[in-house]
Amino acid sequence: MKNLLKIIVGKRIKELRKKVRLTQEELAEKAGVDYKYLQRIEGKTPPNLKLETIEDIAHALKVNPTKLFNP
Repeated sequence: MKNLLKIIVGKRIKELRKKVRLTQEELAEKAGVDYKYLQRIEGKTPPNLKLETIEDIAHALKVNPTKLFNP
């Protein structure tokens, strides 16, 4: 995943997480990902993401995974 796309996805996750009033810890638990990993995803230099992780986070946010790619 290119850097810009990773940043867009990270920002979108953060935006949607705040919209549903979840903390990073709560979202990480619901999505089954490590809290520190979620912090990195939402940060300035996000790691590469597997499609499965994107799907897990989208499911936890109750949105279609494609919503995470819309800036």
